[in-house]
Amino acid sequence: MAFTYIIIDSDITSNTKLYHHLEEYEEFKCIALTENNIEGLNTILKYTPNIVFINLDDNAESHFQMTFELHQYGDYMPAFIGLSKNKDFTYQAIKNNFFDYWLLPINEFEIRKSLLRLKKLKPEEIRSETICLKSYRDFQYINTHDILYLRADNNATEFIMKDGTVINAFKTLKTFVDQLPKNFVRIHQSYIVNINYISGISYGRSICSLKLRKLQLPFSRSYRSDIDELKKILTKNVILSLN
Repeated sequence: MAFTYIIIDSDITSNTKLYHHLEEYEEFKCIALTENNIEGLNTILKYTPNIVFINLDDNAESHFQMTFELHQYGDYMPAFIGLSKNKDFTYQAIKNNFFDYWLLPINEFEIRKSLLRLKKLKPEEIRSETICLKSYRDFQYINTHDILYLRADNNATEFIMKDGTVINAFKTLKTFVDQLPKNFVRIHQSYIVNINYISGISYGRSICSLKLRKLQLPFSRSYRSDIDELKKILTKNVILSLN
């Protein structure tokens, strides 16, 4: 599983140094590098990352205030990991429910321990509504609410958005299976669908109908069990069923 993250650090050198360090771990996917609390808070609210790394050696009190303010904007809270050259802010980090505290310089052992702890969390505790598509030095951020479905295109993947646009990613469809929220289900070797946009399931014709533009996607026999689970999920939200 991949964990999206942002970094809040006013020191550009240490900011980029941490980014390059985390690049060695495929489990971490960078969304943004920010330099102050205002920019950091706005980025958190906009992209809802799984993890926020904060350098506490610069203006620690304002960083802790930012985490407090974040509670006022909704139920979502990322996992905060504080970084410092010493243990001076450990107590405040604990009081503010920081997930972890790394002493600088960073070592691989601490990173591995945090990764293992993150993987133990429930999916809803590390949720993210944004997926980052990286191509060379270009980063594109997609809100998963806007995705209708994903379609395989040889060794690439097409993201079909609800407004009709198509975004290309140069990775296989399988790459995104574990990165997407639980409302995305693979129904075919070539398709992953956002179940929030499904309006009907036809077992006779082996198709799923979508709410927008009368779209229909095929599902295959090998994913029949996933379709059955999908039907159960959708049926739970039905107010009245007519035979």
